[in-house]
Amino acid sequence: MAHPREKAALRPALPGRALGLKASSSGELIRQIRRGFSFRSLLDLQTRFGVPLTEIASIIDLPPRTLARRKSSGRLSADESEKLLRLSAVFEQAVDLFEGNQANALKWLTAPKKELENETPLAYSRTELGAREVEDLIGRLEHGVFS
Repeated sequence: MAHPREKAALRPALPGRALGLKASSSGELIRQIRRGFSFRSLLDLQTRFGVPLTEIASIIDLPPRTLARRKSSGRLSADESEKLLRLSAVFEQAVDLFEGNQANALKWLTAPKKELENETPLAYSRTELGAREVEDLIGRLEHGVFS
């Protein structure tokens, strides 16, 4: 039987590092999503990657007035939190692809890709299906499968 530390090593890390989340299980992360992330998590992603807050808000379908209300209340809705987590996962995977180099990851995420219908990986990540396509592309690049 595998030691608990070995099991943890076999399991991929939960997304949310770029948001400052510290969930130890999927269940805990789901509960955090249902409660809604703090507005601070949105700011953490902006700070970490240097993407304008308005661009992040646009990607997660957060209109300017709603963004202002969320800033005021200090909390995102469950739906907004889930979309932010999706975006964070794409960022984290891109950073992993570029071996921790955030500048190169951001450059890659903001350049159009023919594999994504000439859209940027960030823009393509507006939907769940698009984000999965971006993650799939990252996986192919990690394994040397050129598209």
